[in-house]
Amino acid sequence: MSFVVKECQLLDYGPHPTFAGRYTGMVRVKIEETFLGSDSAYPLDLKVRAEAGADWSPAQVRQALLVHAAQQLNRLKARLADTSDIAAE
Repeated sequence: MSFVVKECQLLDYGPHPTFAGRYTGMVRVKIEETFLGSDSAYPLDLKVRAEAGADWSPAQVRQALLVHAAQQLNRLKARLADTSDIAAE
């Protein structure tokens, strides 16, 4: 199984209601996947969060949220790569 990220979009974000300096948001990722010879494309919505300094600009906050989404996708890709080499006996 393999997938390719085709598009990544920050849908919305804002300050966390109770934790000062933390921002939360939602990132939509469009993925194309090949599984058992079948191709499919679908969106995946990821909840993201980031700790931000008081002097951060909105662009820095958005970048930190997108970095968190990329980290989640890298963990998913690594987990899928580890299990695909296991043979049933």
